[in-house]
Amino acid sequence: MKNEKLVGLEELQKIVSDLKSDGKKIVQCHGVFDLLHVGHIRHFKAARKFGDVLIVTVTPDKYVNKGPHRPAFPEKLRAEVLASLGVVDYVAVNKWQTAVETIKLLKPNVYVKGSDYSNADEDFSKGITAEEKAIKAVGGEIKFTDEITFSSSNLINKHLHVFPKETEDYLDEFSKKFTSKQVIDYLEKIKNLKILVIGEAIIDEYQYGQTIGKAGKEPIVALKYIETERFAGGTLAIANHLANFCDNVGLFTLLGEKDSQADFINKHLNKKVKKYFHYKKNAPTIIKRRFLEAAPLKKLLEFYVFDDMELEPAQARELCGHLEKILHEYDLVIVADFGHGMLNKDLINLISRKAKFLAVNTQSNAGNMGYNIITKYPRIDYVCTDEREIRLASLDKNSALEALIKNLSKKISCGKIITTTGPLGCIIFSSNGLVKIPAFSEIVIDTMGAGDAFLSITAPLVATGVPMEIIGFVGNAVGALKVKIIGNKEPIDKVALYKYITSLMA
Repeated sequence: MKNEKLVGLEELQKIVSDLKSDGKKIVQCHGVFDLLHVGHIRHFKAARKFGDVLIVTVTPDKYVNKGPHRPAFPEKLRAEVLASLGVVDYVAVNKWQTAVETIKLLKPNVYVKGSDYSNADEDFSKGITAEEKAIKAVGGEIKFTDEITFSSSNLINKHLHVFPKETEDYLDEFSKKFTSKQVIDYLEKIKNLKILVIGEAIIDEYQYGQTIGKAGKEPIVALKYIETERFAGGTLAIANHLANFCDNVGLFTLLGEKDSQADFINKHLNKKVKKYFHYKKNAPTIIKRRFLEAAPLKKLLEFYVFDDMELEPAQARELCGHLEKILHEYDLVIVADFGHGMLNKDLINLISRKAKFLAVNTQSNAGNMGYNIITKYPRIDYVCTDEREIRLASLDKNSALEALIKNLSKKISCGKIITTTGPLGCIIFSSNGLVKIPAFSEIVIDTMGAGDAFLSITAPLVATGVPMEIIGFVGNAVGALKVKIIGNKEPIDKVALYKYITSLMA
């Protein structure tokens, strides 16, 4: 049976308009309400006292910014539960990310939030400030209730078992050592770091198709073409991630002299990033073209469009000369070495000597397998890598990973290493020993670029002396957000990360 309290936004707009014409005072509450609890009910009862009619709008699923495991309940169920409350008169699912446009549409007399929103300075999304401006613009006022508060995130984490027990136990112990505010404060402190990203620019191209069967005369799979998407990858993606957290990001990268893709790159690179572009002679900008089954998302084949030969000596000297002039300007240098010919021995030695703080990832991929290992860097302050790259650098396929990490630390004289281990999470190594942190990602759409995102956000934290366990926790949170994004379609959003951290530690 349809609940007549459940209405669409446009229908609710007409209802509100008619009620106001009859002299009724309209009160609006808005939120996710992912797990209804006594705090919500008291909030609604208190809000109802500010007027005659209480309407509640609900954040739609696609905009619930609390991490990959949320919402626990879909929007229709959340709205249905709210509509079953006697204190609530009407419920509608919002269609925007925030309540701002909804307030402008409905024009309530009073907009009500809980006491935890009363201090706008503590709202890192700045949403309450925008909502207060919106309600005043339509002639209304904002009010705050002062009722008992509970955390839906805490209740969901503790009682709905959205994570495996190992992860639940870890989060419980981690939350006893640190608060979400401490973690977020550390992330805020990287804002003014001057960071230089060095490495190849890559265009990631996804060509989607639908399998239609085996080709008639060849032993190959045939697909019906659907569409193509292109993303700014490689160091372009790293710079974009960083620009969401830091105000001073430089990118020293190599494009191709022919087919440079410069227009695409300039369009998709954050405007805050300072560009130091060089162009490899007689070579294209690197494109990694992947062919995918669209649904379910499966990669089938990959082409590399690139020239992976080392730079000509004259051009290598040109890059060295340019780097020598700018390295001293940056507090942190992040090298993402994809092994496609940009970083020769002279450039590596220069960066290792001159960088104030050096973070490095050397990626092993189909284009350089076994030839691009971390030991070619004579000095590194922080290594961010994965298990396969540790084993390649150690020439050891079977030994315990923990032992290999310790041995590699001695070999390259690097005291801080984080090794990502896919669905198992990561292992952090420092002078305090080894600590394993389980993964937070229950939903994986696409793993491409997850390591680059992990490196991007953890390197500034290491450079500023943040405790390594916090860094590993943040890295895993970043990874969990990234694997829900197809390719490098969008960078890690700061507000989304902060909300996810808050949700994990509730």
